[in-house]
Order: sequence, then structure tokens, then C-alpha cells
Amino acid sequence: MIEKYRHIIWDWNGTLLNDVDFCRKIINKILIQYNLNELSLERYKEIFTFPVENYYKAAGLDFTKTSFKVLGKIFIDEYELNRHQCSLYSDSIDLLSSIHQKGIKQSVLSAYKQESLIKILDEYSLTQYFDFIIGSDNIYAGGKTHLGLNLIKKLDIKKDEILFIGDTLHDYEVAVAMGVNSILIADGHQSKEKLNVNGILVLDNLFELKSFLSI
Repeated sequence: MIEKYRHIIWDWNGTLLNDVDFCRKIINKILIQYNLNELSLERYKEIFTFPVENYYKAAGLDFTKTSFKVLGKIFIDEYELNRHQCSLYSDSIDLLSSIHQKGIKQSVLSAYKQESLIKILDEYSLTQYFDFIIGSDNIYAGGKTHLGLNLIKKLDIKKDEILFIGDTLHDYEVAVAMGVNSILIADGHQSKEKLNVNGILVLDNLFELKSFLSI
């Protein structure tokens, strides 16, 4: 299966990096400050979406009291201060290494800020695996469709030879906009129930992905 592809595009947060519960704890810390109910992991995965501004609203935050820009900065400051608490999913390095050894190119496409993305990939010694590292120019995770469209222009490859792997419906939407195939992993920021729509290919975790791709 993997041999049909010449380039694999990876999402970062929730796909290769397991930061789901870490993010939930940060948003809960903010919710507590505003006397709002905390999110269970199930509820978090149910309401998480892009742009993240909409998920903040769904969590109950009122932008007429505190702007999204202020709340978003509070979140990202906490995230950057303590992101060392996160870890890669157990099969991340094995997958990246195996694909690399097969001579298949790889990139990262993320709504995470570019500067921070490059830094964290370097900290995990993953930079060696990627031809392109594409992140956002801001901290507010509004979306990455435009980033995907820019990336596809850089890849001189037939679109049916490119696979995008992510963990949210937005990743699927970006893949559709790019005209490439996609697989979603239901071990990240959105639940399998939320992902399982319109015939989207959804796998439970990276271990299942390894088997599906015959790596």
C-alpha cells in the first residue's frame, strides 16, 4: 500500500505528537478562571474544531468579556511553557523512519506556529525526516488550507501519489482542497464518531496505520 505514494504529509499536533489531554488541561485551567465547567476528554474531543476560536465558544468562553486574542495568547503561553510534558505517540518514530528508509519523501503541515514547529521537531530529532516543515505565521490556529495549497505547489508530484495523515476533519478538508488522498487517525483531538462521516477513511491509531500501509 505505501509504495503507491511518493510523498506523505503529516499533521503534527494530535497525529505525531500526543498533546490532546495536555491541551484539555490548559483549556480547563482557563475555564476555571472564568467560573465555567471543565471539559471531560470525551467532551473536548466532541467540540474541538478549526478554527479553534469556535471550540473556545463551544466551551463557553465569552469573547465580549475577554477577546479570543487574549485567551489564545493565554493558552499558547501555557502550552509553550509546559509542552515538554507531551510525548510522541509510540509508533511515530517507527513510522517516520520506516517510510524514510523506503525513499518516500515526507513533510509536516500544521496550524502550529512555524517557529515553534521547527523548534519542537528539532528537539525530538525529527527534522531529518522532512523535506518541508510548514507551519502558521501566528499563534491562533485559524486553519491551514492556504498552507496546504502553497505546499502542493512545491511538490512536483502527481496528486494521487500524495497522502495526507491527520487527526481532524479540518485535515480532511485541507486534503480535499489540495486534491490528495487522506487518512484520519482517531487517537487525536477529535473523536472517531466525529471523524466517521461521508466515507472518510478513519483508523484507530498509528499502529493500525502501520498495518494498513503494510509498513
